[in-house]
Amino acid sequence: MCPETAIVNVKNRDFMDYKTSGVDISAGEEFVRLIKPHVRRTFTGQVMTDIGAFGGFFQPDFTAYEQPVLVSSIDGVGTKLKVAAETGRYDTIGACLVNHCVNDILVCGARPLFFLDYYACGKLAPGKAADVVRGMVNACRENGCALIGGETAEMPGVYAEDDFDLAGTIVGVVDRDRIVSGAGISAGDVMIGLPSTGLHTNGYSLARKVFEGKLGETGKGLGGTIGEELLKVHRSYLPVIEPLLGSEGIRGMSHITGGGLMGNTMRIVPEGLGLDVDWKAWPEPPIFDLIRREGRVPEEDMRRTFNLGLGLVLVVAPGAVEGIMEHLKANRENAYIIGRVTALR
Repeated sequence: MCPETAIVNVKNRDFMDYKTSGVDISAGEEFVRLIKPHVRRTFTGQVMTDIGAFGGFFQPDFTAYEQPVLVSSIDGVGTKLKVAAETGRYDTIGACLVNHCVNDILVCGARPLFFLDYYACGKLAPGKAADVVRGMVNACRENGCALIGGETAEMPGVYAEDDFDLAGTIVGVVDRDRIVSGAGISAGDVMIGLPSTGLHTNGYSLARKVFEGKLGETGKGLGGTIGEELLKVHRSYLPVIEPLLGSEGIRGMSHITGGGLMGNTMRIVPEGLGLDVDWKAWPEPPIFDLIRREGRVPEEDMRRTFNLGLGLVLVVAPGAVEGIMEHLKANRENAYIIGRVTALR
């Protein structure tokens, strides 16, 4: 190609800007406008910046702590996003994200301080994204933490137009001498299980495969459609567990996510110890048996993939069991004694 031809081609080519490349700045501005009043509802007196700053400022009050330790966690909600997209309902997954992260630091003995989110997509739909954030706002308010910042990334070429991903980071605090690590767990300690609201945020790749094309259908024992059941909010255990934090009787806690009851609880059990679980000790929500039967899923896979109806496990000294069970009952929590810690031979 001669130089003259090259110049003509450059001059005559179609006009290109950021929007035609797939990124709509105006959509981002509209999204921020929609969420601002909602996010501000999570702000406490410790939040020092408004939405739009380059960083989120938070001035903690550590006067009630002797040796405050910050505890952080980051997670996502996995392919539960696909269920939201297939059903067109986006108001629960934001709450799932916050509650999942709250539970992760709760089992370490920490209370949440603030939360940040990351929303990435192929093409930003402000209304859909705002529904997701409103779910986060509701959960942050319920857990007493502030949503102090986030990032929205429109990335055509990385994500398909209707695809999106969601992640969040939480920061909390615990006094050093009240960290719950499981280090004091010993043989004979009792396991207490607290019920889940369903799948929470794990096992959705398998569940979606089992229920492919059936999200609008109903199943035996379900209160609604399969899609509605799969979108139930991953509950937070903070309200019922917070009064027990610092109790000497609690030796360890586990959040039952990917890996199931055994995989997650064994993470806190010292070497040389095992778990004797009574798998019939609690009622299993109908959704799990539906997955088991419809997908002909082996029991071992069910136990490793799903929480099977228990979202949090307390490992408790034998002498503290009665008092803790009374507290849980008083708070209308249907807790179950599900097994014991054993010494391995």
